[in-house]
Amino acid sequence: MSTTLEIQLTLPLTGFTLALEHATNSRALGVVGPSGSGKSSLVEALAGWRRGARGRIRFDGATWLDSERGVELDAARRAVGYVPQDQLLFPHLDVEANLRFGCTGDEALVERVLRVLEIEPLRTRGVATLSGGERQRVALGRALCARPRLLLLDEPFGALDRPLRRRILPYLLRAQREFGAPFVLVSHDPTEIAAVCDEVLVLREGRVVARGAPSQVLAPGGELDEGFENVLRGRVGAVGASSASVDLGGVVLEVPRTELAPGECAVISVRADDVLVARAAPRGLSARNVLPARVDDVVRGPAARLRVELAGQPLWVELTEAAIDELELTRGAAVFVVVKTRACRVLASAGPA
Repeated sequence: MSTTLEIQLTLPLTGFTLALEHATNSRALGVVGPSGSGKSSLVEALAGWRRGARGRIRFDGATWLDSERGVELDAARRAVGYVPQDQLLFPHLDVEANLRFGCTGDEALVERVLRVLEIEPLRTRGVATLSGGERQRVALGRALCARPRLLLLDEPFGALDRPLRRRILPYLLRAQREFGAPFVLVSHDPTEIAAVCDEVLVLREGRVVARGAPSQVLAPGGELDEGFENVLRGRVGAVGASSASVDLGGVVLEVPRTELAPGECAVISVRADDVLVARAAPRGLSARNVLPARVDDVVRGPAARLRVELAGQPLWVELTEAAIDELELTRGAAVFVVVKTRACRVLASAGPA
């Protein structure tokens, strides 16, 4: 976030008390953890909808909650935008009317939101006629039209299956880039968090059990319910008829052809089980990506995995303990990672590199 969010919060919940203390300047804060860990309650407390919250919440120098001084601003005075899992759109209004609800009459802003989220063709459609992904884009657009100081996203894609979430995720990245509103994103999906957020909190029964950069906190077999995908960032180079090159920072990755323009910063996902590891550069493979890397961490056990450093970015690999032993994989070992072009999914653009 471009501004500081300070949280010192206690909130009694069923079975445990949410007790959290955190301060951040990150542009996008992710909150993850098992169901029932207090994630949504935290967002509701930030929004000003939860009674019984004690402690202190400050954002951008303004005090939203200070129970010792008797300060507790209501939701309207906090000027936050909220996008829940169930959208909460007005069923009797069409798309454009939903966007205009709560808007200050800024015609240019409404048109910009329609364009950025690619919902211009939907403007006269009724809510009941929209698909799940379309409704989520409209809900995001309505929140943006209110010019929120802080955007709160509570499992915004949770009702969608994973393929559809991947198709909607680029719109969240685009909104992040175009409108610049800092936000808090609650999600069970580590790929969403890694693609969008620069800091993450992991909650369990109301306590923070891990915090830090997504690349350091999130890993296969971690706290989340959904599958794990690596997220890489790089600059688009040449774009051909069937593939494109992306410079990860000295190492070039070949990905399927993308509509992104050369020079844009691409966000790419690669499943951990789609990566192979070799101690020497293999020859005669159909896979186009054979990239030098270095082992950064080795995790043994039933869910054995390897973290390598690829051009300064972490990449997790799922493998077996037998493979670890046979290849003599230890921290610092030089390796090559092998990835098929089609195993690389270009999620979206993060803007100019």
